[in-house]
Amino acid sequence: MTQEELDALIMSGEADLDVKETPKKESQKNEESQEEFTAGFIDPNNYKVEAGKKWPPPPTDDHKVVHQLDDVTKDSEAKATEIFDQLDNISSSAEKIIKSSKEIKKYFEKHQEIFEKLSEKFPQIEAFSNSLEESKQIAAILKDISNDANDSLDASMQAMDIMQFQDIHRQKIERVINVMRALAQYMNSLFEGKIDDSKRVSSAVFIAGDNKEDMASEDDIEALIASFGKK
Repeated sequence: MTQEELDALIMSGEADLDVKETPKKESQKNEESQEEFTAGFIDPNNYKVEAGKKWPPPPTDDHKVVHQLDDVTKDSEAKATEIFDQLDNISSSAEKIIKSSKEIKKYFEKHQEIFEKLSEKFPQIEAFSNSLEESKQIAAILKDISNDANDSLDASMQAMDIMQFQDIHRQKIERVINVMRALAQYMNSLFEGKIDDSKRVSSAVFIAGDNKEDMASEDDIEALIASFGKK
């Protein structure tokens, strides 16, 4: 067939050169339509992670960002206060030990002085020299106790300083919460209308140009809206 004959055949309309697609089965069309309708919707009450897909978590209380951050800051502040109270108790106990050890030290210093004089005057009496040695040993032990109490006091003070960073982190989280809430309020104000939603004219289900076969029915839309209100 020559080019002239082919052109004449096309112009006469005797040949249809358009390639027609293979018609899909009705069940396949329904499945594809259902997938398109539910692709962006997540049911909080029937939620599961499908293999190979990364869905955002459902909007329950366990996944609300600000809700979780509020719990974190609240619990963090409460536990930090408890820790500060315990550290304060440790510091008070250490101070009492240091104060008591000083009083005991004065007593043993006088005791030791007496036994030193007695040992020098009566060297033949062994009990005096033994008591003097015991007094020296107890004084050394008392010094160790005082040093340990001072170390505990210093450690508790350092722990309080470290806990200040915990409070700073809590304040940072609260600042993030405030920024997020401010943005949410701004977005709500941005999309705010002059007419109350309850007084708005109901929207048309279909408009000119819509393909009704591909549109969701009223029952589908109502079911979708109702599912968003579930928790």
